Amino acid sequence: MNTTTAEAATVLPIDTGAKKSFALVFACTLIGALAQILVKLGTVDLGAHITLSQVAHHPALFVNFCFGILSNGKLFTGYCLYGVNTLLMAMALKGRELSRLYPIIALTYVWVTFLSLFVLPGEHLNLFRSLGITLIVVGVSILGLKK
Repeated sequence: MNTTTAEAATVLPIDTGAKKSFALVFACTLIGALAQILVKLGTVDLGAHITLSQVAHHPALFVNFCFGILSNGKLFTGYCLYGVNTLLMAMALKGRELSRLYPIIALTYVWVTFLSLFVLPGEHLNLFRSLGITLIVVGVSILGLKK
C-alpha cells in the first residue's frame, strides 16, 4: 500500500502542474486577444503610416514613431500585455510539453474575432469566418483529448 500512496503523491503534483500550465496558456489567449485589440485601436489613433523607404531617407521618422507609441495609452498598454503574455507563456511551458500547449494559442483568433465584433466599428462575422472559428475550436478540442 505504501507504493500506491507514493505513486499517488508523485502523480498529483504533475497533474496539478499540467492544469496550471493549461490555465496559464488559456489566460494567454485572452490577454493576447486584448493586446491585439488595443494595438489595433492604438494604431488607428496613431495616425500616419510610415514605410521602410521613408525611414531610410528620414531616420527621425522612426524616432517620432517610437515616441508616438510611448505616448499612446492604448498602443503602449497593448504592447505591455504582449510582454505579460510572453512571461506567462514561459511559466506555462515549465509544466507541460509545447506540442500539447501551443495549439491552445489558436483560441486567440476566436477571442479576437468576438472582441472585434463588439469593439471595432465595421467588423462583421460571415459564414467563412464562422466556419473557420468552428474549425479552430474543434481542432483545439481534438488536440486536447487525452491519449
